[in-house]
Amino acid sequence: MPDKISKLHRSWVMSRVGSRNTKPELIARSLLHNLGYRFTVNGPHNKKLPGKPDIVLPKYRTVVFVHGCFWHRHPNCKIATTPKSNQDYWLPKFRKNVERDRRNQTALQKAGWNVLVIWECELKDLEAVAARLINELPRETKYELPEEIESHRLVAEQKNAFGL
Repeated sequence: MPDKISKLHRSWVMSRVGSRNTKPELIARSLLHNLGYRFTVNGPHNKKLPGKPDIVLPKYRTVVFVHGCFWHRHPNCKIATTPKSNQDYWLPKFRKNVERDRRNQTALQKAGWNVLVIWECELKDLEAVAARLINELPRETKYELPEEIESHRLVAEQKNAFGL
């Protein structure tokens, strides 16, 4: 099936596809920030690490890649379609993308970094992504509770305030 627009126009359209500050990246960064994590986006860590991770959390020695399902070939995802035209171009391109992702993730893990991948389609369910991030990233409590504390002191209001 031939492309419905000219090569020149297709080239112009593709040149407008952003690689930084995409909507999925902004959503993921906002979610991480709201969960209390602090990170770098364009800091020195990001540019020196293999694959130039989208988000780096140096304190937790963790990097986060926010992958578009189409470009990075999310397995079993309906967004990861393959164009019908020009498959001689697209199939090798997708294979190279996936192989490069695998190489970069392996290099980061060998260097002692924890690697997380957030897929574009996962961001439709922010609660699930938040639960996964909380589960996979270490959390620190700012306050130490005394070991011997009376349990009734752990609630904000006493039972009688609710008529119990």
